[in-house]
Amino acid sequence: MEIFLLILFYVCVFFPVLHLLHCLPWFRVKGEDEKRNPELEKGLSILIPCYNEAGIIETSVNSMKSLSYQNFEVIYVNDGSTDDTFHLLHQFLKLEPCFKTPLSKLKHQKVEGTFQSKLYPNIYVVNKVNGGKADALNAGIEYSTKELVVTLDADTVLTETALAAINNRFDDEDVVAAGGMVHVLQTKTANPLENLSLSKTNLLIAVQMLDFLKAFYVTKISLARFQGLAIISGAFGIFKKNLLIEVGGYRSSVGEDIDITLKIQRHISKRKNKMRNKKIVLITDAISYTELPETWRDLFKQRIRWQKGYVDCLVHFLPFLLKTWLTRSVSFFYIVESFFVAILAAYVTVGLFFYNAVTNFSLALVSFIALYLLYIILFNFVYNLLAMAQVKRYGFKFGKGDWFRLFIMIVYDVFIHRFITMYFVMYGSIAYFFNKDWKKVNRTGRNYETDIAS
Repeated sequence: MEIFLLILFYVCVFFPVLHLLHCLPWFRVKGEDEKRNPELEKGLSILIPCYNEAGIIETSVNSMKSLSYQNFEVIYVNDGSTDDTFHLLHQFLKLEPCFKTPLSKLKHQKVEGTFQSKLYPNIYVVNKVNGGKADALNAGIEYSTKELVVTLDADTVLTETALAAINNRFDDEDVVAAGGMVHVLQTKTANPLENLSLSKTNLLIAVQMLDFLKAFYVTKISLARFQGLAIISGAFGIFKKNLLIEVGGYRSSVGEDIDITLKIQRHISKRKNKMRNKKIVLITDAISYTELPETWRDLFKQRIRWQKGYVDCLVHFLPFLLKTWLTRSVSFFYIVESFFVAILAAYVTVGLFFYNAVTNFSLALVSFIALYLLYIILFNFVYNLLAMAQVKRYGFKFGKGDWFRLFIMIVYDVFIHRFITMYFVMYGSIAYFFNKDWKKVNRTGRNYETDIAS
């Protein structure tokens, strides 16, 4: 038992230290920050599945119509909304019926009509019977006409230069998929490519923002350099359209956002000779903003769904992950880090705590618990500081009035929120096997353009 606990502890320490070091600029990989300045714009189809998005759809439309790029189309897929989503799309876009030919390659629920905006001819709406997010994305792929597919949630907005950054990175023909950087919409300012603000946030939003900064500017940068990146396509994913069709599109499940990345990784693995140099990258200058839950109830729903999605993909892709865990980085990190470090260690720690509480005192077990808790506190504190430094290095800064709030937020995150996150992981991992459904997070209905202007 003591040997097992010692090994588990060292594994838990190893991966955070690895990412802390590997995200630093000394470990850049070839082509990571290369400015290719392509002469031609690749065609981009932006797919936005919508199910009851009346509270945020105006913010999304305002973002899409202001992008400074020429060769792109936007396809809103109204997935059987029962609220005013479709009515608002008519109101904001002045829709008229149009004819669009589907590819007839992917299965999805019946499409009841296709529409085009009179005001913005490159914006379309596909109105279909409800089938879930994966089904809506498959329908969007069917009706898209461009070379690259960008997937966004309805509450995700792009910055003005995001599409140009995508075009630059995909000028490398070996890039087949990518993830963009995601910031928190509630921290967006009038200068979204340089400034972030906590003035409109509560502690819950602020600590989630910190989670995102650590995830994207530390962990994901490191994983991308290892070629072990798993794209969360719902927030901001970019894919070559022909590859999405080759892998059969999205699988309807609670984990469809992660599922597509593993499908692509499995596809590449099976075609080693033809796709030897193909890669999935992180585009650090493609910036988007997404709305986060503002209540504990909605945060609980979101995080449990994320954890169910992870477990769903672990179960579904287990044969591929086990077969390739020593040959493909994504499989190695998915099993060893995400499962053993993030899930197993949490159960072991809690289990040992209760074991010591009801049975004989064991110094070894108490030592392990103390060391593991110390590790959580220490490394999360270091992670927070490094994330702040990384954000600054990539060109973002907070206002002077935000620094005291940042300090309070870091203290809260280190001593309290990390253990709440541990509960989400443990609860969601078990809940998946009893209920694979997920509940939609409520939108705030806030007008972000007005908030930023004020």
